[in-house]
Amino acid sequence: MLDWLLARLPTRYRGRAHDYLVLMRMDRPVGALLLLWPTWWALWFAANDFPPIGLLLIFTLGVFVMRSAGCVINDYADHGWLDAKVERTAGRPMAAGRVSKKEALTLFGGLLALAFVLVLFTNALTIQLSFVGAALAAIYPFTKRVTHLAQVVLGAAFGWSIPMAFAAVTNSLPPLAWLLFLANILFSTIYDTEYAMVDRDEDIRAGAKSTAILFGDADRVIIGVLMATFLLAMLLAGTRAHLAWPYFVGLAATVGLFGYQQWLIRARDRMACFAAFRHNNWVGLALWVGLAMALAVR
Repeated sequence: MLDWLLARLPTRYRGRAHDYLVLMRMDRPVGALLLLWPTWWALWFAANDFPPIGLLLIFTLGVFVMRSAGCVINDYADHGWLDAKVERTAGRPMAAGRVSKKEALTLFGGLLALAFVLVLFTNALTIQLSFVGAALAAIYPFTKRVTHLAQVVLGAAFGWSIPMAFAAVTNSLPPLAWLLFLANILFSTIYDTEYAMVDRDEDIRAGAKSTAILFGDADRVIIGVLMATFLLAMLLAGTRAHLAWPYFVGLAATVGLFGYQQWLIRARDRMACFAAFRHNNWVGLALWVGLAMALAVR
């Protein structure tokens, strides 16, 4: 995908453009999908049907823009004190010195401005909520310096699209919106803890904090408890919305997917933990397919 995009540019601009695209993680779409699925859950739940096409386009584009913005500010916060000291991240554009702080902040500001333009096509409540979302995206990268619960903050930042989606569709914030928001905090904590398990030893040496470090040897058990609580929250969401049987088939599939993740991380192998993190894309997809089908057959 990056090669296709870069091939359209003059040769002299390709190197710089490549660094910017990698800084925005355009070469790693799984992270954007992990933000997209909960956003789509919220749109379908809020509409109680297929959501308005305009809002679907706005929020889908917004997911990719805000995920890119979050990655840029994350690398801005981490490039010197953390990324450069971790083998997996040492080659990132800022950690390797290929993109300056000024360039990163300019790119971050431009992406936030683009996201705000998209929000302007919604309503006043959604616009007001967008300022909280921008603040959460900017604050999250710095929390790993002061708290082991940075993954929870990430869940709030990633999940803020949920109340925004309900606000855009219904111009209200019903209890179901906050139930899904809390469920997404659990979901994000699950997959980002698996992600943090990859770099746990190097993070400890660098002085970074994470739930993977906090949980220690109890990591698999606590992740299992989080998985069960997430499933319960999504079960409550489905029953509260009076969904048809396909949703609960999707929920059952999620049980199996979580079981596979537990098997992957059983030895805490770095690459297996990374595979478990990526595998959560299938969790998001399974739940969305079940939700969409449940609303379609009702």
